[in-house]
This record gives sequence, structure tokens and C-alpha cells, in this order.
Amino acid sequence: MPTSLRYVFRRLVQALPMAFAIVLLNFLLLKLTPGDLADVIAGESGSATPEFMENLRRLYGLDIPVHLQFLNYIQGILHFDLGYSFRQGMPVGELILERLPATILLSLTAILFALLIGVLLGVVAARSRGSLLDEAISVVSTMGFATPLFWVGLMLIVLFSIELRWLPSAGMVTVGADYRGRWDEWLDIGRHLVLPAVTLSLFFLSIYVRITRSAMLEVYGLDFVRTARAKGLTEARVVIRHVLRNALLPIVTVTGLQLGAIFGGTVVVETVFGWPGLGRLAQEAVFSRDVNLLLGIFLCSSFIVIVVNLAVDLLYAALDPRVEVRQ
Repeated sequence: MPTSLRYVFRRLVQALPMAFAIVLLNFLLLKLTPGDLADVIAGESGSATPEFMENLRRLYGLDIPVHLQFLNYIQGILHFDLGYSFRQGMPVGELILERLPATILLSLTAILFALLIGVLLGVVAARSRGSLLDEAISVVSTMGFATPLFWVGLMLIVLFSIELRWLPSAGMVTVGADYRGRWDEWLDIGRHLVLPAVTLSLFFLSIYVRITRSAMLEVYGLDFVRTARAKGLTEARVVIRHVLRNALLPIVTVTGLQLGAIFGGTVVVETVFGWPGLGRLAQEAVFSRDVNLLLGIFLCSSFIVIVVNLAVDLLYAALDPRVEVRQ
């Protein structure tokens, strides 16, 4: 077996205890929160007797001890069964598979936009260090750090959806749209994707600007850059072939971390724009005390983080020959 495959297998095996710890911690935290599904249903009904509450808890399996509930849940996971969402009326696995593509589309679009624009602005800022343009880019990136995502989303809706009427304000597709072909459907999804993707990308874009600028300024001072210039290489080739390539290493590391952390941002953005993804589904599950659904979403997001970090390690080794993938 090749060394890289052995490394991947070893990392996946090491991830099993971590996944178990994540499931256990999430389960205990959700059980420690006040209220349960029976309380939510009783509150919606307006009144409930103790007998009615007892029957609800017996119906949903909430009357058995917590440790037995956890063991039953683990047994279900081992059989690839994430449980049943009584609020949504569907198996949790089907719900996640139904909503996951929308969240992946939003997250990857936001990361790619932030990566392209952030790296470009970081290169420009490093090339014009100390100039007015460098200061302007720094101010804009600082504003991206400080501005809440929900406020940015609302302002974009007011400007581009209400005032200019250029882009839709909510949803993933136009309700009742009569598409003439697959291209019309993709175009409609793309129009709905613009505002939430831009909103979600602003914070991460600011990070890429600062990291790219710092990394490039550090590489500019190394000996091999001066050697490349002494050989008569053009400045564009020095920047792209030598400086930017070496500055990409910290960017790759941060990208892996952000892909894991971006789920927290999707909860806010998907709620503001009505985007039918996992983030909005998690928000609905919190308010309805749907423990099975929340645990399934957390487990799915944890698995994605583990896989992304593994991919980043392999990509890091490919970009930097000094880094070896060991068995």
C-alpha cells in the first residue's frame, strides 16, 4: 500500500475516538439544556396535563435514562441510522442528504470568492506597501472583520433586492418558475446564490487579505527572491512563480480551518436569506428541541471537518516538498 494511502487510513482510524467524543459531548450538552420535544409540543398545544406530558415522553423515548438513550443512539449510528426527526416527519439521514448540497454549494462558493479576491487584494497590498492603496485595502479588510454578517446580509437585501431589484432576496429558486431547460434553472440558482455567498465570504476575505499580505512581505525579504531578480526575471514572474507560491502555504492552512468554521456562518446567513441548507435546518431544530436532528447535523459537520483537514494536510505536502506524509 502506498505511503499516502497508509497515512489516510491511519488518520481516519485516529478520527474515530474524536468522532465518539464529539457525539458524546453534543449529546450531553443538548440533554443539559432546559426543555425537550415534549415541552415544545405541549407549549404549542396551549395546555397539557401531566398525563399528556408523560405519554409524550414515553412516545418519543424520553422517559428512559440518559445513558440508555445515548447507547441507543450509538447503536443506531453503527447501523448507519441517525434516528427520526419527529418534528420534520422524516429520517434524519434523509433530511441531511436533502439539505447538504445547498450548504456545500453556498460554503464552497463563499470560500472560493473569498480566496480569489482576498489573495488578489493581499498581493496588491504587498506590492504597494506603505502606499495609499495599501492603507485603503487594510481599512476595508478591518471593516470586514468588524461588521456582523446578519447586518451585511440585510443591507445587501435592501440595496440589491428592494431598491435596485437586481437580485432575489430569499430562497434558492424562484417559486413556481417554469424553466425551459437545465441552464435556466442553474441561472436562477446562481442569481439566488450571489447575495448569501458574498455576505458569507466577507469575513473570510478579510482574513485572506491580511495573511496574503503578511506572507508575501515575509517571502520578499528572503535570499532566493533577490537571486531571482538578479537573474533578470520579470517582476511578474518573481511574484507569481517564487513569492506567491511560497506564500500560499499559510493560506492553505487557514483555508482548511475556515472550511471547518464556516458552518457557524451558514446558520446566520441561511436564516437571513432563507437558504434551504443545514444551517437553517439546525436553527429550526434548536427551537423545536429536535435532539436527533441536531446530533445528526453536528455529526455530519464534524465528519466534513475531519475530511477537509486530511485533504489540507495532503495538499500541504504537495505544495511544500519539505513536508513529508509519513506512515
